Amino acid sequence: MSVYITSSGHFLPGPPISNDEIEPLLGLVHGKPSRLKRRILQSNGIQTRHYAIDAKHNTTISNAGMAAKAAEHCLSSSFLGKRQIKMLSAATSQGDIVLPGFGSMLQAELGLSDIELHSSHGICSSSLMALKAAFTNLKAGEQPNALVVASELTSRLFKASRYEAAGSELDFNAEFLRWMLSDGAGALLLETQPRGKCFRIDWIRSFSHADAYPVCMSVGYPGNNQHTSWQDYASYAEAEADGALLIRQDVRLLENIVKLGVDGYLRLISEGRVQPDKIDHVLCHYSSHYFKGKIFDMLQRAGVGIAGHKWYSNLYSRGNTGCASIFIMLDEFRRSQPHQVGDTILCMVPESGRFNNAYMQLTVVEP
Repeated sequence: MSVYITSSGHFLPGPPISNDEIEPLLGLVHGKPSRLKRRILQSNGIQTRHYAIDAKHNTTISNAGMAAKAAEHCLSSSFLGKRQIKMLSAATSQGDIVLPGFGSMLQAELGLSDIELHSSHGICSSSLMALKAAFTNLKAGEQPNALVVASELTSRLFKASRYEAAGSELDFNAEFLRWMLSDGAGALLLETQPRGKCFRIDWIRSFSHADAYPVCMSVGYPGNNQHTSWQDYASYAEAEADGALLIRQDVRLLENIVKLGVDGYLRLISEGRVQPDKIDHVLCHYSSHYFKGKIFDMLQRAGVGIAGHKWYSNLYSRGNTGCASIFIMLDEFRRSQPHQVGDTILCMVPESGRFNNAYMQLTVVEP
């Protein structure tokens, strides 16, 4: 049985925020302008992004609220209504609350009844893991359709007060992601019957390297010998004061993401899943412009490069929205970029949490 993406949607909160507007909105840490901001922004190439907090650090819309907006946008151009949805598969790095799962909160927000539910927790690749759970469910004949939603609200972690609560001056690893990540949500509708010009999912595959590499991106991981989790502290206040609740990126380890991403791509070629000369479009969630050139160079050196004009990204105008990025990208590609029946689309999502790389191939079809 084949499975098709028959509709898509996305939601981005608030107006686009330029590079000059970020720090006034997120706040000066200890009253001082960042010495690293310009360097990091020049490297990542992002020009505008969206935040679900305002300049007074009030949350303007919840994570579940953004996810619901994306889902409603998706369903508004579909042939199905909410009452016809049979499965909801949801992904996020961090929900609005610790428990219950993000999928439960989103189901309530959407008012969906008697559905099969799945929550995928992780970082960037959790969206494709949520998609694969729905894809395999439909392929097995368990359900005729599924709504898959990925949403991220990271800006609450970037308020100046969060860093000031940790006391000491910011180190590079703690500040890095403040200038990288932003908020947004994307949604896809899966059905077992094609409708209009849509995308058939050929396969979804991922390779995790958590057994071979240390933690690279984290929240709640102190990374010291005394504690293995923020929950090991005597109080939440002690964990916050020790910086255990800051979002961190081990930049020294981050360089491995390109090598491992290309390695997975080469493995898919050896398995016969990917034929580079047959790929018409590439949607790659590279988190920073810095990595784009490195990916191109490594693919060329391996003799399996894909022409630059086939690559599409909205990173520069939409920002890095974590697990939501690939869904937002796919929705905007579907709505704005030329694609023909028979075209093959390769989607790639490298994740730096503990290095999980996910891939998907789509084919454009029409009944």
